[in-house]
Amino acid sequence: MAMTPLRAAALAGATALALLGTTASAGATGPAAGAGTVTHDERVTWQGWSGATLSAGATAGTTVTAAGLALGTPTGTTIYKDPHTGTRRTWAYGTWTSPLTEIGFGASELVASWNADSPAGTWLQVELQGTYTTGTRTPWYVLGRWASGDGDIKRTTVDRQGDRTSSIQADTFVIDNASAGVLLRAYQLRLTLYRDPARTASPLVRSVGAMSSNVPDRFTAAPSTGHIAWGTELAVPRYSQNVHTGHYTQYGGGGEAWCSPTSVEMVVEYWGRRPSAADTSWVSPGHADPTVDHAARMTYDYQYQGAGNWPFNTAYAASFPGLETKVTRLHSLDEVEHFIAAGIPVVTSVSFLASELTGAGYDTAGHLMVVVGFTPTGDVIANDPASPRNDAVRHVYSRGQFEQVWQRTRRTTSSGGTSSGSGGIAYLIKPTGVAWPQVTGSTNW
Repeated sequence: MAMTPLRAAALAGATALALLGTTASAGATGPAAGAGTVTHDERVTWQGWSGATLSAGATAGTTVTAAGLALGTPTGTTIYKDPHTGTRRTWAYGTWTSPLTEIGFGASELVASWNADSPAGTWLQVELQGTYTTGTRTPWYVLGRWASGDGDIKRTTVDRQGDRTSSIQADTFVIDNASAGVLLRAYQLRLTLYRDPARTASPLVRSVGAMSSNVPDRFTAAPSTGHIAWGTELAVPRYSQNVHTGHYTQYGGGGEAWCSPTSVEMVVEYWGRRPSAADTSWVSPGHADPTVDHAARMTYDYQYQGAGNWPFNTAYAASFPGLETKVTRLHSLDEVEHFIAAGIPVVTSVSFLASELTGAGYDTAGHLMVVVGFTPTGDVIANDPASPRNDAVRHVYSRGQFEQVWQRTRRTTSSGGTSSGSGGIAYLIKPTGVAWPQVTGSTNW
């Protein structure tokens, strides 16, 4: 079964989420009368910069336009030795540093995500420096070295980063022992844009931001009330990752490990975008659904050695014209219903034993699938890529079971031990012309 990095969560304070109406698609029923407020004990916020608002940051060798951040006159050159190829190459560069950003609570985790274009001969690096609740600061941590292709550098995270309080686990900043009381209070993000000195092309960063969260250690989560998009199902294409079993095993082991890019490709194509014939020309003739192979290659993290890196997946989706994306956490299936009512499918990260999700038929320590709708009685309709064929991808899962395996942060394994859960991780992908749902009390997208 495909794995995605699962991160430990820590204790949090309390917040309330008031679920109100939003724009509904055809077939949505609207909120139930008297549904009221569902109280949750997690805290989540998403903060970011896009277009002209990037001018709030400090630039050195970069320039901000309404379209985003690009290299201007580089501040200098540097030599980067790619750890995955051994190639040493000189790059011109410039930087952008966000303002010091207060989170508003003590966070135990942070995941950055970005929307950018990187023409041939360019790439970018995303870094984080955090401020603890004690006032001291973290080192500058590398969250990702990214390019939309793989011809110039190998897309990668960086291992063995940490201090006495925090560390980087693949793509996620984590407070190592949140119960000790030191948490993340504020942060800055830094972008470094690189280009071949002999070329004029530049990366263009259209947006960058971060989801900060503090989700309690929990084996169960508060159930949601629903009645927001019951009876609504979106026509999302259906792709099975298992059709690609054994394909291109250099990208994380082959299709059986491609749940994340397969899920993302379904949503990209739902919005009318897809890799071109030229993009997929490297795929062997006769391979079914070559766009899935392409998505796996273009999300592959050469350090993590998998295609499950969360921000690399959303950055891939955002490389298609007109799409904007982010990684965040959602509080409940009620929030997912608001997205479905607005016509926006949601990619969710789940983990479970087969006995915990009736109809799945497999165990997984980490898996991505697309919520595409809800039955008339509120159960979840999911495009689950862990299916034997494309025509078997549509599943109906119990609402109560699905919410638990998605929202919890701790779970019991088949051996009787404990492991982590995603705590509501979701990929949000939509066209720029489609509005985000408006849900009072939510600041997590």
